[in-house]
Amino acid sequence: MPKKTIQAVDVASKRVLIRVDFNVPIEDGQITDDRRIRSAIPTIKSVIDRGGKAILCSHLGRPEGTGYQAEDSLAPCAKKLSELLGKPVAFPSQDCIDAAAGAAVAAMKNADVLLLENLRFHKAEKKGDAAFAAKLAAYADVYVNDAFGTCHRPDASMVAVPKAVNGPKVSGFLVEREIKFLSEAIASPAKPFVVVLGGAKVSDKLAAIEHLLPKASAILVGGAMAYTFLAALGKRTGNSKVESDRMGDAKRAIELAAKLKADLHLPKDHVCSTQFDEMGGEIRVCDEHIPDGFMGLDIGPKTQADFAGVIAKAKTVVWNGPMGVFEWMPFAAGTRTVAKAMADVTARGGVTIVGGGDSAAAVEKFDVASKVSHVSTGGGASLEMLEGKKFESVDLLDNA
Repeated sequence: MPKKTIQAVDVASKRVLIRVDFNVPIEDGQITDDRRIRSAIPTIKSVIDRGGKAILCSHLGRPEGTGYQAEDSLAPCAKKLSELLGKPVAFPSQDCIDAAAGAAVAAMKNADVLLLENLRFHKAEKKGDAAFAAKLAAYADVYVNDAFGTCHRPDASMVAVPKAVNGPKVSGFLVEREIKFLSEAIASPAKPFVVVLGGAKVSDKLAAIEHLLPKASAILVGGAMAYTFLAALGKRTGNSKVESDRMGDAKRAIELAAKLKADLHLPKDHVCSTQFDEMGGEIRVCDEHIPDGFMGLDIGPKTQADFAGVIAKAKTVVWNGPMGVFEWMPFAAGTRTVAKAMADVTARGGVTIVGGGDSAAAVEKFDVASKVSHVSTGGGASLEMLEGKKFESVDLLDNA
């Protein structure tokens, strides 16, 4: 059921509590990737341009919930947001629900923007605590969920707060877009529908593979997770990363693919090294069997050509997880090949969706982020959507 968006609500003179996802990487007090902050701007501007008061809340990092910690403060995000909006962003207090924060919210004028301090400085946020949520809900005439990266979590700000807010509960533009691409594209994709899965762990992706096998025209598996599948088929994997406790699950997925006559592609060759190091080890291309002493760190040239050929025929492509250690130049070619192949599909009018996390970082690195249909801001959330899971945080929002 489509959800009502912020655009459908009259926000003039109203206090609009927007749950954003400002969980951005910060080094030495500087934000190294502001994509998540930029992604929230259309929703924030929709509120302030129409005379609403935008009160933003977010988590950052994984503080213990024992109060203020300078290294996890959202202060750098307030500064960055102020630069991006070209106007002041109030940042009133070291606590999101203390008297100073409440007073600052009460003093807001129309079109003001205020960012509350890190929600996770309170243990109550992760616990989904109703009393904590009621204090946040007291700030709001309208609640907006624009934090897709946290939509799969039952945190207080995602579930208990909308339950406690009396006014409209709607999605922001980012969440609307994420749901449109991730759920609608998967519910009824234009075929051929190709799913590309990579990354380190089979355990992270098994549920997605099993959910998507009946729908997909082809599933391409690369990254370290592929070695568990290859080991399950009796291939030699050398010193590659294998989850031995998941080999039975991998075998089950292979058998399910065969039963469904689904096209499951595994690597035919590998770029290998004797060391997990950018330049330190001996690097060579290995065929389907990896010798002892070597570990696979990227898909090889034959596999790159195979995967690119399958993607080239697709009308819908969903990609979650890199093909290798793309951050290191000798092992970047597989991931770069997939990224470029997806850009070509988009250019021909296909729909291309990149799951968050490392895949999002990869399309930025290879300069194709603007050449795919959608780059998700949420790694875990996008993966759970690929698994077909429902999110309570989204179900609670008003229907359109």
